[in-house]
Amino acid sequence: MVCHGAWRKIACNSRFQDKDCMMILMFSSLDYDERLAAILALDGAGYRLMPLAHGTCSSPEAYQILKTSGPRELFPSSRAPEAAMAGVWLYFSCLDESHTLSQSIETADGSFWHGIMHRQEPDAGNSGYWFRRVGRHAIFPALRDAAHAFGYSCGTAWDPLGFIDDCEQARRQPGSDRELLMQRVQLVEWQLLFDHCARSSVQ
Repeated sequence: MVCHGAWRKIACNSRFQDKDCMMILMFSSLDYDERLAAILALDGAGYRLMPLAHGTCSSPEAYQILKTSGPRELFPSSRAPEAAMAGVWLYFSCLDESHTLSQSIETADGSFWHGIMHRQEPDAGNSGYWFRRVGRHAIFPALRDAAHAFGYSCGTAWDPLGFIDDCEQARRQPGSDRELLMQRVQLVEWQLLFDHCARSSVQ
């Protein structure tokens, strides 16, 4: 699983040259169910840089597998199988499928995925509504530390509403360092939230 305690110990070049920065994430799809790991391997194995907006399903093969798989089949011992499944759909930029699941999950995790989906839609106002419903999520401290290590300054606490605004600005600068930075932070956000949902309910 993601080693949250390591975030504070590692820094990286904010321009993301080579693979130095990717090493701080310490995410491995192999820490989860073998079938899930095989699905994620169809596009980046959990390291895909999702578009900030207007994404389309990136893997037809993953789409077909996910359509015939249930959350509790892929996440038999996870603390939040449905929320984890919403995250997998989002990872592949299958926004409609992720939305269908996340809007039915009345937890902070469900609202979090719901907020990310609308941010990527993009619908900043709707995204902000769902992030206000999240409140102070358990992954925020680790996300703030990871973002800071990438060179993204967000103050002393993670600000999801500020991140929405920054993503809105960055998506209007395609190919820029700012867009890449926001994509890197978004990836860390996905990895941390996915791990939070997908990890075993028995620790």
